Amino acid sequence: MLEDMKAEIWIRLLGPMSADLNSQRVVPSAAKQRQIMSLLALNAGRVVTVPVLIEELWGDRPPRSSATTLQTYILQLRNQLRAAMPAAQGAKQLLATRPGGYLLDEAACRTDVDEFGQLARSGRTAAESGDQAKASELLARALTLWRGPALVDVRQGSVLELEATSLEATRLGALERRIQADLALGRHHDLLGELTLLTAKHPMNENFCALLMIAHYRSGHASDALETFQRLRSVLAAELGVEPCPRLRRFQQAVMAGDPAL
Repeated sequence: MLEDMKAEIWIRLLGPMSADLNSQRVVPSAAKQRQIMSLLALNAGRVVTVPVLIEELWGDRPPRSSATTLQTYILQLRNQLRAAMPAAQGAKQLLATRPGGYLLDEAACRTDVDEFGQLARSGRTAAESGDQAKASELLARALTLWRGPALVDVRQGSVLELEATSLEATRLGALERRIQADLALGRHHDLLGELTLLTAKHPMNENFCALLMIAHYRSGHASDALETFQRLRSVLAAELGVEPCPRLRRFQQAVMAGDPAL
C-alpha cells in the first residue's frame, strides 16, 4: 500500500510551482506535464477525466493523437515520480489510472491550496463566532501561503485559467475578512497603508474602498474617507457608467454626518 511506503508529495501552486516527493524535487520541466500535475493536484483524491485533461492541454482543437499523447505524458510523470519512490509500484498508486481518467492519491498528496482553504475556513468560523483575534491570526497565516499569483509559471488552458481566477477571488475574500477582523480589533491606523495600496491595485473594488473609508474615519481623517469615496465614484462612472453601491453611499452620508456608528 502507498501508506506503508510513507510516500508524500507536497505541491505548491500559490505562486511559482514546486513539487517535492520524499524530499526530492519532482517538478516537471515540460509545460504540458506541469499543466497535468497542477490540475491533478487541485483535484487530489478526485478523478480528472480524460476529456477535461484534453481540453486543458489543447482546448477545442486537440490533435487526433491526443488520447495517446496524454497517456505518454502520464507515463513520463510517473517515471519522474518513480525515481523518488521507495518502491517500484508506488508511482502507479500515487498517480493512479481510474475508469475515464486519472487522480493523485489524496492520502499522499498535500497542497498549499488545501492548507490555505482549511485556514481560511477556520478564520471565517472564528470571525463568525466573534473571536476576531483568532480570525485575524488564522487568515494571516492562510495568506502567507501565497508567494505570488496562483499558477504563475504554469501554462493555463481554459480549465486552469478558471481555477486560477477562482483562487484569486478566494484570496481577496480572505484578505477582506482579515482586514475586517483587524478593524474590529482597533487596528485602523496600521491598516491605512495596506488599504491605500489595495485600493490603488483594485480601484473598482467597493469592499476595499469601504474598509479604507472606515480606517480613515476612525483615524480622524474624515476628509480622506470622503476623497476615497469620490475617487471610487469617478472610476466607476468612467469605466462602467454606474454609481457606487448603496452601502458605499450610506457610508459617505455617515461620514459627512459624523455618525459614531462608524
